[in-house]
Amino acid sequence: MLHTGRLRATSKTIHQTSRLVHPGCGENNFSSTSRDQRNEQPHRNELRNWLRISLCLLPAILIAGCAPSEKKSAPAAVSSQAIAPQVTEKPDPPAPAPSQSTMEQQRVRVLIQQVESAYNRGESDYRKGLLPEAKLEFDRAVDLLLSSNLDIKGSPQLQDEFDHVVDRINALETEALKQGNGFVPQVEPTPADVATDVTFQVDPNIVAKAKADLATTKSDLPLVVNDYVAAFINFFANTQKGHNTLLHSFQRSGHYRAMIQRVMAEEGVPQDLIYLAVAESGFQPTAVNRKSRAGGMWQFMPWDYYGLKRNSYVDERFDPEKSTRAYARYMKYLYDQLGDWYLAMAAYDHGAGNIQREVSKTGYGDFWELYKRNELPRETANYVPEILAAIIIANNPKQYGFEDVTLDPPILTDTVTVNYSVDLRLVSDLVGAPIDELHALNPSLLRMTTPPETSFDLHLPAGTATLFNDRIALVPEDKRNSWRYHAVAQGDTVASVAREYRVEPSALATANQLKTDDSLAGLQAVVVPVPLSVSPSSHTRLYTVRRGDTLVTIADRFGVSLTELRRWNKLTGVKVETGSRLRVAEPTAVQSTTTVHRRKTSSTTSASSTPHAGASAKTAPARSRTARPATTAKSTAKKSTSKRKTVVRN
Repeated sequence: MLHTGRLRATSKTIHQTSRLVHPGCGENNFSSTSRDQRNEQPHRNELRNWLRISLCLLPAILIAGCAPSEKKSAPAAVSSQAIAPQVTEKPDPPAPAPSQSTMEQQRVRVLIQQVESAYNRGESDYRKGLLPEAKLEFDRAVDLLLSSNLDIKGSPQLQDEFDHVVDRINALETEALKQGNGFVPQVEPTPADVATDVTFQVDPNIVAKAKADLATTKSDLPLVVNDYVAAFINFFANTQKGHNTLLHSFQRSGHYRAMIQRVMAEEGVPQDLIYLAVAESGFQPTAVNRKSRAGGMWQFMPWDYYGLKRNSYVDERFDPEKSTRAYARYMKYLYDQLGDWYLAMAAYDHGAGNIQREVSKTGYGDFWELYKRNELPRETANYVPEILAAIIIANNPKQYGFEDVTLDPPILTDTVTVNYSVDLRLVSDLVGAPIDELHALNPSLLRMTTPPETSFDLHLPAGTATLFNDRIALVPEDKRNSWRYHAVAQGDTVASVAREYRVEPSALATANQLKTDDSLAGLQAVVVPVPLSVSPSSHTRLYTVRRGDTLVTIADRFGVSLTELRRWNKLTGVKVETGSRLRVAEPTAVQSTTTVHRRKTSSTTSASSTPHAGASAKTAPARSRTARPATTAKSTAKKSTSKRKTVVRN
């Protein structure tokens, strides 16, 4: 009975509610059955009432559910409790993770900003007349694009940026070419180059002054002042061209002075022999000459008579310290053979065999006697007095208007000896120095990698040797000519780093003992197993330019420097004509064994514009063209009665 009463009460409540909601379901529907019948069949009536109520309520529920949404804002007639479920706000969904395309677009935007920043710095330097600095920034702008590992051709934005940057750089370089040598700085002519118009009608006052200064000049060479020396002193002190050229030579000497003085002392030769570099290169260690093949600060010929290595990887004529040591030893050898420093200087320019021939011909073992008798070529005759004038001025700078010489700061480096091949791009990664700086510190290196299976003294920025040694140990020795070192940045993943260097994620993970889905968080760096580029063989030295190629992309493809590629093909800029054929490896150099005498008929050029490989033609002293004399010649001021045999290379 209790259960039945609860059902009846519930039925009544629902019945009353149904009348409010749906008038068609009235109380008459329930009163058609008598009380007696309900008492007799309570369960059946209850079930029937439930069904009727459900049918009456269904239309009302449907109507309420289909009400227009705008009615939600109307004032509600029922209590807030009845409508609460309809106004409950859902929480904001979490922000979706950035898609791959979004991340790629972000990288493109950042890259373009970096490229534009580098270009703008270069343009600013160009407008200031700082062409070498401008060239570095322009090269950096192009390199940023090419080394980004983004698909330039597949991205309209990057392709437009690449074309725009290259076009602007070419326009500025064309403008610079009209005014001089383009972005490649012209090597300043040496004092010897500009002193060709020296006249020897000397003011006696100049001679008197120079002799007075000589009395207080301290030198480890026997100095003399005569009309020939005084003529050059006058030229360097009292003409703008002579003064500026010697001034700049003195300034550049600051880079190397301490090193040269140390080497001279170690080899036991006079310190003032440093000033032969004034005549040879103006202290420009990458200077080369177009016509003979001499190069470097001391203008050695590209032969192996001085203990300097020269191969397809290295040309030590352009190593400042090694070439200086070779120079000191060679000067000592010449002095031992000729017995006189002036004759040794002349032999350095003209060749020992030639000087010995002149001594034998005249019977005089004295430079000034050979000079007076016109037995020397004009260049050699001027060579010694020019150097003596530079020594006297250097020791008395205030007396000759050079009191304000500011020496360039010495070049400080750390040196590590490597016995394996290592790519400069890896070195750049390890020590955080730009590749351009590493090239400048290692001018003897002809490629992007050090030579394999032989030692090489690698010069690094000062203070970075320990960092290099610690980090290079992470890279297997046989992989150091191609692998890279990547400092992990925030957001880096195995996949993103692999994509940046165009390697497989699985290869990157294996090289670092990781899994492809491992996080890089907490790691300082990873090594990147970049495969070794295929070097062109001697039979594949030519490459046919394809559409879209530039000198930069071709140099990168074949693992050579842009400077080398330009030199081998006598090109400037970065654009190259489609279909043209380029040398992509160093042309084979053929050694000449004929006697060639040096004549400075053209000024030297820079190894940065005509780089320092031995294949380029340069002007050099004849010192390497003569074999060792069979006998020694001793200096004497009197006529010599002895005969000397010389062996001259034909």
